[in-house]
Amino acid sequence: MTKSKLLNDQQINHCLKVHYSIDIIKLLLLPIGADINACVFKADAKDQSSYFVKLRHGHHDEINVAIVELLVQAGIQPIILPIKTNQRQSMVSIEGFHLIVYPFIEAQDGFSHPLTDKQWLKLGKALRQIHDLEVPIAIRGRLRKENYSPKFRQSLRSLYEQFNTLLLKDEIAEELFIYMKQEQKTILHLVDSAENLAQKISSFNPKYGLCHSDIHGGNVLINSNDTLYIVDWDEPMMAPKERDLMFIGGGVGNVWNQPHEETLFYRGYGEVTVDKNILAYYRHERIVQDIAEYAEQLLLSTAGGENRKIMFQHFMDMFASRGVVEIALNS
Repeated sequence: MTKSKLLNDQQINHCLKVHYSIDIIKLLLLPIGADINACVFKADAKDQSSYFVKLRHGHHDEINVAIVELLVQAGIQPIILPIKTNQRQSMVSIEGFHLIVYPFIEAQDGFSHPLTDKQWLKLGKALRQIHDLEVPIAIRGRLRKENYSPKFRQSLRSLYEQFNTLLLKDEIAEELFIYMKQEQKTILHLVDSAENLAQKISSFNPKYGLCHSDIHGGNVLINSNDTLYIVDWDEPMMAPKERDLMFIGGGVGNVWNQPHEETLFYRGYGEVTVDKNILAYYRHERIVQDIAEYAEQLLLSTAGGENRKIMFQHFMDMFASRGVVEIALNS
């Protein structure tokens, strides 16, 4: 989402005052997150309290808030509840955006702050509780369900079919084009492998449970007291547990790729049989999705402003030593 599409500070401040009775004196856009349809702010209020304000563009189902509330009710500790509006709502709709407010926690994420042994154990325990949670039928029926969609595989194949006719409009697009051309064999191998694995595992109907679906280092926060929080519940879904477990040892962001970390995590998670085919599928499919989305953003448009450089670096990081591509191919 480009900055030109954001609500302005005055609109956000007015929304917070009217719906939350919060008087803001300073609003700071935070350079975190890779979701092009979302952005986050730190909001400092007159009473010296601070808030984390998340804006998301487009359709937004309140099921994610219902899931967070369910997890807290179940006693799963590292979860942050959103602040209710004056009308006891969990979010506000404004100009095509959905605004959610959380208490601000001064913390680092798992990309920049390595987890301690105790935190790995805690993360393992929390994910096991999430995966084992009995989700009420009314909520379960509204959650996304894994269907092994070929959408991103088809998108990448289609892109390569028109590759030599693309009109590249800036230096970032040209650099990405050159690199994707150079790595075409590897990328299409990832696509084919994801396709084959999807067909293989969809035939034996694995058990589904509640999954966060994006539980990488960027969505785990650690505060100054070493308390760990699992955040960003935008895309909860019913899926095989490997949907989440693929991040442990998967190397997203070039972290969480050390054997001792996996050992500690599974010690906290408890006894479990991990299906290697499903795990491999999710690692391959995640890369295919990321490549397709970065390519669409960087090759087929000029949107993103300064964030284009950051997105390009994220793309290149996938191919680094012990990065997600290397780990997926080895899995």
